[in-house]
Amino acid sequence: MKILVAFLGLFALALASPTNSQTKVVCYYDSKSYVRESQARMLPMDLDPALSFCTHLVYGYAGIQPDTYKMVSLNENLDIDRNYANYRAITNFRSKYPGLKVLLSVGGDADTEDEQKYNLLLESPQARTAFVNSAVLLAEQHGFDGIDLAWQFARIKPKKIRSTWGSIWHGIKKTFGTTLVDEKEAEHKEGFTALVRDLKAALNLKPHMQLSVTVLPNVNATIYYDVPAIINLVDIVNLNAFDYYTPSRNPKEADYTSPIYKPQNRNDFLNVDSAVSYWLSGGAPSNKIVVGIATYARTWKLDSDSEISGVPPLHADGPGEAGPYTKTEGLLSYPEVCAKLINPNHQKGMRPHLRKVTDPSKRFGTYAFRLPDDSGEGGLWVSYEDPDTAGQKATYAKSKNLGGVSIVDLSMDDFRGLCTGDKYPILRAAKYRL
Repeated sequence: MKILVAFLGLFALALASPTNSQTKVVCYYDSKSYVRESQARMLPMDLDPALSFCTHLVYGYAGIQPDTYKMVSLNENLDIDRNYANYRAITNFRSKYPGLKVLLSVGGDADTEDEQKYNLLLESPQARTAFVNSAVLLAEQHGFDGIDLAWQFARIKPKKIRSTWGSIWHGIKKTFGTTLVDEKEAEHKEGFTALVRDLKAALNLKPHMQLSVTVLPNVNATIYYDVPAIINLVDIVNLNAFDYYTPSRNPKEADYTSPIYKPQNRNDFLNVDSAVSYWLSGGAPSNKIVVGIATYARTWKLDSDSEISGVPPLHADGPGEAGPYTKTEGLLSYPEVCAKLINPNHQKGMRPHLRKVTDPSKRFGTYAFRLPDDSGEGGLWVSYEDPDTAGQKATYAKSKNLGGVSIVDLSMDDFRGLCTGDKYPILRAAKYRL
């Protein structure tokens, strides 16, 4: 009898304790990858090897119609029309993975037409109603399990590199106040809270529909997110705690894009731990918070003024050249990065490759670089995640009893196995460390 009681006690404890099955791995799928070329093109069937590791799949991105404030597809030909019907192709994965939740995300920096509409919508109850009704209808029509709000709020201004006199003048200006990024920030905070409340109420009328919030990079959460007011209404808060430094925001200074903790002499708030701490201090249950892991790199050109050590922060000269697959300056997918790393198998006479520098402290991240040389070969500095650092972020999430991690996004991970033969190495490494 005592053995039975002990067994039942352990069973009850197991039910009450977080388990691996309850840990979230939120996988983002950017549908733009469908129309990329060559090795970067991702079709729905390419997702299949990843989905056994994912608890949630977030389809990005829908947008907002400027005149009606309705939530709409940004590419109807791909998403909805019969020839492709990508919405349905993705939601149909649940037949093979019945535990998978598939959400439709709106915003995500993908909706570039008249971006002010995101704020204007929050100022109008009528616009919020139009959005909510259209969002629920769109999700329901195409078999989604809910909505993700990746709201396009105004961003904090990047730090400027100043001369001595410039720094003195900036200090004087700060004494007398600074210009706000958003003059109606308090109204927009209240409007977003109302939007979350209305959308949750509408989703509750449908069976098993979820609501998540994605905090985009460099959005000041303390300004726009009223944690106590919204946290009980959302199922997941995904913190995209990366892109703190980018070549577009910081063209003259290269630095870690996504440190877990603050590097020495940096801004106190531009790190993962600070983003997590804000939500926890606001009363968010830790199991609702997931930490975003970017699968892409940010790259900067180095020049003769750049420090030869490669140690950040260092002087840079704008974004690095575009990769062969992603074709975007200042950005490389993980397989594009690993193809550039120094490797004993690389043939002599090939273009100079990057020297990888790991972080023994496991606090700041991995980077790689090459210095400019006399041959005219340009210097390059790259901040990126690899399987090791992805695992470290998962370990951080686990140590804080957080809900898990998110992978942003699957198309930038090595989904073809070009680096080592293993597909989705960043996703796998994060999953295995939770």
